[in-house]
Amino acid sequence: MTVTSTAERTRSPERLFDWKLLLGVLGVGILLVLSLFTGVYDIFGADNGGEMFAITRIPRTIALVLAGAAMAMSGLVMQLLTQNRFVEPTTTGTTEWAGLGLLTVMILMPDASIVARMTGAIVAAFIGTMVFFLFLRRVSLRSSLIVPIVGIMLGAVVGSVSTFIALQTDMLQSLGVWFAGSFTSVLRGQYEALWIVALVGIAVFIAADRFTVAGLGEEVSTNVGLNYNRIILLGTGLIAVATGVVTVVVGALPFLGLIVPNIVSMFRGDDLRSNLPWVCLLGIAIVTVCDLVGRTIIMPFEVPVSLILGVVGAVVFVALLLRQRRRA
Repeated sequence: MTVTSTAERTRSPERLFDWKLLLGVLGVGILLVLSLFTGVYDIFGADNGGEMFAITRIPRTIALVLAGAAMAMSGLVMQLLTQNRFVEPTTTGTTEWAGLGLLTVMILMPDASIVARMTGAIVAAFIGTMVFFLFLRRVSLRSSLIVPIVGIMLGAVVGSVSTFIALQTDMLQSLGVWFAGSFTSVLRGQYEALWIVALVGIAVFIAADRFTVAGLGEEVSTNVGLNYNRIILLGTGLIAVATGVVTVVVGALPFLGLIVPNIVSMFRGDDLRSNLPWVCLLGIAIVTVCDLVGRTIIMPFEVPVSLILGVVGAVVFVALLLRQRRRA
């Protein structure tokens, strides 16, 4: 993707808060209320219904908000920094690297705390994302369609290494559970680490203008006085933190960071600061809808959110590829 084409899509920033955003907040609020009151357990009829509501339903809904917003923001930042509409943590191998880091920590320290597991996942995700960025800077790819394919290939290699190590250490079942993005096990006392991604969201909002300029290319960034490499490192670090934390607590949420930024960009352009609230809202809405479908489609059992997201995301991904090809 050229600097010119990116600049053409960057429209004049729209107002950050308006009546449309308020309607969006209202719609997402209705979905979250449905999430609070959807489930097999009868919170109204049971004697301990209020306690179960506080232990399971509230933490699960908060986790939907934090995880959905974090992965949507990660996809938006990654697309700006790579100048490519088809990249996000699950199409660049970042999620697979986070899983490899988590697996390594669990092998070396079987009784590791959640902080130690998150640290391992974040460090590995950062390394993997930097490897992908360095590859893009050193290899000239004529088509933007090749970039996500290369990322998926790199992720497949890392995933194969993780599978081999898990087989050798009898941890294959644990690896499958980690990558099966699901909110079933989210309970009070086990989800609080997700609040870290709220700090990531604040940091992204503060550095939004810098990320937007960096998305125009290294030459433009340097001309306006920005340290391009420093912005890349900052963005990579924030993406790694969000991906690592969500992977440890919830699991993989495939294609979420691909779907949301592209839909928002179609209607609002590429200004990160004005798009960020919409990206967060749409990310939360999609994850919540998929979770509601997963909870009700074969009730009393549940379908993992990652399965539903994978199906929807794959269809959208192919549609975006075909749309880009027609334009080309």
